[in-house]
Amino acid sequence: MATLLAVIAAGDLTTQAVLAAEALRKAAAKAGHRIQVEIRTSLGIQSPLDAAAPSTADGLILVGSGDFDDGRFAALKRSTASLDEVLGNPAAVLDKALSSAASTAAPAGAGPRRIVAITSCPTGIAHTFMAAEGIQQAATALGHKVRVETQGSVGARDTLTDEEIREADVVLIAADTQIDLSRFTGKRVFLSGTKPAINDGKALVNRALAEAKTHGAAGGATPLADAVAAGKAERSAQRTGPYKHLMTGVSFMLPFVVTGGLLIALAFALGGIYVYEESNAGTLGYALFQIGAKGAFALMVPALAGYIAYSIADRPGIAPGMVGGMLAGSIGAGFLGGIVAGFIAGYGTAFLNRHIKLHRNLEGLKPVLILPLLGSLLTGLLMIYVVGTPVAEALAWMSAWLKGMQGSSAILLGLLIGAMMAFDMGGPVNKAAYAFSTGLIASQVYTPMAAAMAAGMVPPLGLALATKLFADRFTAEEREAGNAAAVLGIAFITEGAIPFAARDPLRVIPALMLGGALTGAMSMAVGAELKVPHGGVFVLPIPNAVTHLLGYVVALVVGTVVTAVALRILKKPVAATVAAPKQAVQQAGAHA
Repeated sequence: MATLLAVIAAGDLTTQAVLAAEALRKAAAKAGHRIQVEIRTSLGIQSPLDAAAPSTADGLILVGSGDFDDGRFAALKRSTASLDEVLGNPAAVLDKALSSAASTAAPAGAGPRRIVAITSCPTGIAHTFMAAEGIQQAATALGHKVRVETQGSVGARDTLTDEEIREADVVLIAADTQIDLSRFTGKRVFLSGTKPAINDGKALVNRALAEAKTHGAAGGATPLADAVAAGKAERSAQRTGPYKHLMTGVSFMLPFVVTGGLLIALAFALGGIYVYEESNAGTLGYALFQIGAKGAFALMVPALAGYIAYSIADRPGIAPGMVGGMLAGSIGAGFLGGIVAGFIAGYGTAFLNRHIKLHRNLEGLKPVLILPLLGSLLTGLLMIYVVGTPVAEALAWMSAWLKGMQGSSAILLGLLIGAMMAFDMGGPVNKAAYAFSTGLIASQVYTPMAAAMAAGMVPPLGLALATKLFADRFTAEEREAGNAAAVLGIAFITEGAIPFAARDPLRVIPALMLGGALTGAMSMAVGAELKVPHGGVFVLPIPNAVTHLLGYVVALVVGTVVTAVALRILKKPVAATVAAPKQAVQQAGAHA
């Protein structure tokens, strides 16, 4: 018979928390185990665990998300679960906790541990550094030593040294893109997205310490070829599907798009709208156009395809993916063809890697000769004879439809793009709208990109304005954070709105979506075009970077003001919000 502890952190979900606690008690009693459950909600703490409980328990279950005050349980092995998992199958949650308690892995909090981490997101800006900060603060609060390497838009910073990796107890990867794990063979590695690091760093660190698995070969007894094959197989099993592969491709494509767009805009500013004609050869404007359009833009689709394939099949997929991307550009399939080519190259190369068996002395030929050759052959033939033409026709139809959009159709598309950009502030929905808009630049369709960037600036700008105009709706900490949100907003970093949305999602997110959707619709209605997919207001003064500039700025201002007003209407004054839980506790005590 085992003794377990459980802490349920449920915020405003008081009823679900009580039901989950009862479900755990019944499941434990049925299985012949003892369990004590502490419930932590916005109404306070129910059935608090006494100080001696951790010393007599075999394991700990952390349910939900929030402040578990789990520093009390440093010596206990722990498992995590959501409220839905507990309510759906409490017996399975108990079994997982018992397995964790009986495992031979090092306890999550058995004294200070050495943690090394890497964070990365598709654009390499806000989520990368917010996740790094979340991990650093959480690990420090839990008493562990931590070093975080950020792989952002300017490359790797605070790069981990070989000595730090060698001495680490666990490697924590919090990334939404593919990370090269070859440095960590033989180390315990835990893979996660950036969102858990931002929302609940302590829970993520504890999970990493408890659940990390050894990556690749752990010693020198295994031949090198076998170790490499094992590492690749493990990485393949750990990946999270097509969305992550697509976002990896987009993250590597963005520098080409931004560079090309800025150079083309500068070329137009210097030489006029006909700078690309041969009569202007030899001028600086013509040279800039060649660099931007014939250089950077020509590489964006191959980069997209190549790094989608890399995310799926590792380095052997890069060459087939880029070859497929070049073919997509040459046959007019554009970014849609690049996406298709990337997935064909990635999955095709990964399939060949699994099924081609060579003597271990010849294994080294696979990544540099056999896989790139056969993968490129497979991708190229399929692009030329099977999928290339239909995808090119689909792209041509979509481009013509988007370019011909006017009136209600354009407004509806703007509403959709704007709402998606504001919905999860840099999350999957936001990135899907952004990737769609960015990809269309290669097909000379610029209106969705304008709508996407304007709508992406609205959430942090609207919140910053609301903290100034309607200060009684925000805490002192939020009012201070409004200054940072304003800076992030003008730079088109939508993630600046995340701290506000995380505290009050049911009121904040609808207000952000309303302002973002309105801005996107107005941008599409005026026909604004944007040739540079990032930079915020800093690219607006560049001649020809944005068309219909006045209407575009008006759309941005209107969306920002509407967001602020919506926040004023939807959010309650802070004093009333604080008083509500106290009144609820008093009423509960009166009924008791």
